[in-house]
Amino acid sequence: MKFGIMVNEGPFNHQASDSAYQFAKAAIAKGHQVMRVFFYYDGVNNANRLSEPQSDDRNLVKLWGEMAKTHKVDLVVCVAAALRRGIKDELLAEGFHISGLGQLTEIGIAADRLLVFGD
Repeated sequence: MKFGIMVNEGPFNHQASDSAYQFAKAAIAKGHQVMRVFFYYDGVNNANRLSEPQSDDRNLVKLWGEMAKTHKVDLVVCVAAALRRGIKDELLAEGFHISGLGQLTEIGIAADRLLVFGD
């Protein structure tokens, strides 16, 4: 099955990002394809390379980037939501790229399922 995922919450203020990551990881482990993860609203904070979680906390920014590299998952950050939060290309962590809502529409059409994590 081909999945698209939309993440609407940041990595440290809500469970949504962690749940999305765990779902994607489990889906890949079961042989499914996660085609794209689209970060929207506060979810764009998952792409901020300047975030530094405590040493004993999970680093979702790094984990998402590793997933993109290892499993060819397309990590798309909504341009409008990112700019509203001060996130520009030079602040993106490895594996992420900025694009528009067309990428969300495209994955909604191409994927078998589009899952939304967060409000």
